[in-house]
Amino acid sequence: MVIRYYKAMSENPFSNDGKTKLENLISLSEAYIKKLPRAEFQANPGFFEAKEEKSLHQNENSIQYQESGFSQNQVSNQVQNQFANTNDSNDSIEKIAAEIAACKKCVLCEKRTNVVPGTGVKNPLVMIIGEGPGFEEDKQGLPFVGPAGQLLDKMLGAINLSRETNCFIANVVKCRPPQNRDPNPEEGKACRGFLDRQISILKPKMILLLGRIATYHILDTAQGISTIHGQFFEYKTDFATIPVMPIYHPSAVLRNEALKRPVWEDLKVFKKKLEEI
Repeated sequence: MVIRYYKAMSENPFSNDGKTKLENLISLSEAYIKKLPRAEFQANPGFFEAKEEKSLHQNENSIQYQESGFSQNQVSNQVQNQFANTNDSNDSIEKIAAEIAACKKCVLCEKRTNVVPGTGVKNPLVMIIGEGPGFEEDKQGLPFVGPAGQLLDKMLGAINLSRETNCFIANVVKCRPPQNRDPNPEEGKACRGFLDRQISILKPKMILLLGRIATYHILDTAQGISTIHGQFFEYKTDFATIPVMPIYHPSAVLRNEALKRPVWEDLKVFKKKLEEI
């Protein structure tokens, strides 16, 4: 980098040739700072850039379970009011939230700070399902609020989706596993009823599964995420058969930048399918 900088500055910076080299140097420097290969930096699919595009679906009634999360033994009146009349049936998002807050079906309840039922809009186009809360999610009572959540928001924004306007985000388990370990099958089963009921009430048009753990629990498959990512499966309910696509988890993308391209290709296929429904 030092050698190339000296060579560029040794020429007249106001000449066309000097200007071009300086612009290329700036581009290379930005790519270096972002730790992106230069070619990938130039063809960046946009996960690390804010996008302002018209969403596929607008909904002003965005809902969250609680701004700072649920305490272990109570559900705020504010939350109950937020979810009032979410569904005409006897079941409701508020009822599920209250049950989750009081749940002691597995050992995950013992060390949680807050339960994390989910967040999003009342009638989402898409439901996004991850594996479980991490440190920040347990602290705030909201899903995907750490670094992986910030990347998830950018990934969704790249295909005109948002938790604020047309998505609902939840997890397989509603309490943080100790040390962010993978939730085991018994813990997943303990929470599965909550998740199925959420899907039944929210009635999303499509479901996006984040990572191998969510894929394993929802699709009941031992196939690895590297094998089945980007493919469509079915989640059958009483009201519809919902298309489901597994993709790599945002945290995996943060660890391995090479996964950004396959995730982007999967998201484009997902968007096309959503536009056809």
